[in-house]
Amino acid sequence: MGNPALSFVAIELLTGLATAAVLFLVSCGLSLIFGVTRIVNFAHGSFYMLGAYIAYSLVSRAGGPVGFWGGLLLASAAVGLIGVAMEVFVLRRLYGGPELFPLLATFGVVLVVEDAVLAIWGPQDLLGPRAPGLKGAIEVFGHRFPSYELFLIALGVGVAGGLWLLVHRTRWGTLVRAATQDWEMVGALGVRQATLFTGVFFVGAFLAGLGGAVQLPLEAADHQMDLSIIIEAFVVVVVGGMGSIAGAFLASVIIGELQTFGILVFPKLTLVLIFVVMAVVLVIRPQGLLGRPQPEAGMNRAVEVGTGAGFQVPAVLLYTLCALVLAVPLVSGNYGRVVLTEVATLSLFAASLYFMMGPGGLVSFGHAAYFGLGAYGVALLVAKLGWGMAAALAAAGVLAGVGALVFGWFCVRLSGVYFAMLTLAFAQMVWAAAVQWDALTGGDNGVLGVWPAPWAGNKLVFCYLALGLCGGCVALLRRVLRAPFGYTLRAGRDSALRCDAIGIDVRRHQWLAFSLAGLFAGISGGLYALSKGGVFPTVMSVSRSIDAIVMVLLGGLETMAGSPVGAAVFTGLREQIGSLTDYWRAVVGAIIIALVIAFPRGIVGFIGARAARLAQGGR
Repeated sequence: MGNPALSFVAIELLTGLATAAVLFLVSCGLSLIFGVTRIVNFAHGSFYMLGAYIAYSLVSRAGGPVGFWGGLLLASAAVGLIGVAMEVFVLRRLYGGPELFPLLATFGVVLVVEDAVLAIWGPQDLLGPRAPGLKGAIEVFGHRFPSYELFLIALGVGVAGGLWLLVHRTRWGTLVRAATQDWEMVGALGVRQATLFTGVFFVGAFLAGLGGAVQLPLEAADHQMDLSIIIEAFVVVVVGGMGSIAGAFLASVIIGELQTFGILVFPKLTLVLIFVVMAVVLVIRPQGLLGRPQPEAGMNRAVEVGTGAGFQVPAVLLYTLCALVLAVPLVSGNYGRVVLTEVATLSLFAASLYFMMGPGGLVSFGHAAYFGLGAYGVALLVAKLGWGMAAALAAAGVLAGVGALVFGWFCVRLSGVYFAMLTLAFAQMVWAAAVQWDALTGGDNGVLGVWPAPWAGNKLVFCYLALGLCGGCVALLRRVLRAPFGYTLRAGRDSALRCDAIGIDVRRHQWLAFSLAGLFAGISGGLYALSKGGVFPTVMSVSRSIDAIVMVLLGGLETMAGSPVGAAVFTGLREQIGSLTDYWRAVVGAIIIALVIAFPRGIVGFIGARAARLAQGGR
């Protein structure tokens, strides 16, 4: 038997390795796709979920070992082909443009897949059959350990070895490694980039599908598994190093063991432990444990096209639109006023993200943290301390601004996807605090009883209050971008080296932009809490941050006017389609994909380009 404590530790180590094996299957495919295409693929979690559901359909109908294992492989291959279809019919149309728009397209795919799974397999969780021949357990260090988890460990090691041979001992692997360093040069040397990208997507999607398929005998397939796995996979890829298979393997082991032992040693930190690790790694070694520094292109190129003051909405059109918006509450009922209030608050939220994302080139995956800080700030001050509405809103903005000031100091030292992932890490820490700090935040029950002042209790009055306050804040942000600070921010985005050469402190300007964006996001969050009468941890979830990115990109990066337009379109689609069908996500996702393909510069950017052509005589 030996030492019981050592035996227990050994069993937990093996459990962590089994978890790491599945995580590696998903994350290595994600790392491979990003390394070659530079696409942050949010649909990768959907591939994992499809692998589990398709495998369930195949193995539950087939009997015996051949049917079971064949079903897992067929499900993985089917997911690989779905990944190829996404690359060929959606992403290939977006290559060569701003690199954030493929990210937006993959978000649309996530929505479509989520409702497709709901329509085909229903809302219930589905647990697959036990693996033939691996249903029992074997004795390890005096304890019984499941045979299937040992198989997963062996599978993870085998896939890692196979990928190493594929990447380092084949011509295809040589091209992949070359494309990871400079895919444009690979294309210039005569390699068909489209074929290479398609092959990479097949392998990456196949591995994600395999990860979902082999997980089926252990955990039921459910509709939330795509979001949970994609977040963990991003953590693994960033900690290991973007594009590094060996880094993904090492990081998977670290994260898998952290998840296993963390719940025993730090039960109160289980939701945030891996993000703390990611934040520490990024601060100390920005390129990850085994990664190489990425080219500055990456996500920064997403904001080089048409950003800045190139297109300005004509004043007459702007004033006309404002007058029409102000007239809507008078002719609509309470439902219309509530929706317009939400559009106003989300417009400010999106505009605050644009403030740092467009002119600053700072793409945040965690902007909802400051929206949530503002919402919770107002909720706690109004509901628990009895503050007035105006004072609570001001304090909420300060609270969110201070949070952004602290987190931004670390974040602006990174760039591209590493900056984005560090913002996500800090946002997840704040979200975990909201979930687990029951005494202050109420946990999942949230904070209720958050209402406007009596004079603003009428929905018509509060709607005009939201429109006026949010419109004023957006105008102030727009004015700042037209000031010397805004032009300096653009200069730092376009050429940091030249700015340094003439004495401009780029990081300080980016830090200030990050902090101001957080402050205004906090004000919008505070208004949102007052409009809803309460606040829950979902206000600072990852999906809320992605919503903000979607709104900014839908409107376009040409001008700040795109953010309110994107917020109105996104909210309007969700509200109107949601009232017509239960599968509103699929419809919204399909519309987002169509808009991205049809208007790669965003809605306002497209209108601006058309107006410029008309002004030049229709050329």
